[in-house]
Amino acid sequence: MIFVPCKDGISHNEIEDAKPEHLEAGCNVLLHAMLERAVAV
Repeated sequence: MIFVPCKDGISHNEIEDAKPEHLEAGCNVLLHAMLERAVAV
């Protein structure tokens, strides 16, 4: 799981809100994890 900060700590809810830069950071974590996995195979 990859977690990013959400406004007021609310997650898994329709009012969940995260800043674009936090979403970008989470996507980068996923990207680099996938690239590392691809190289290891």
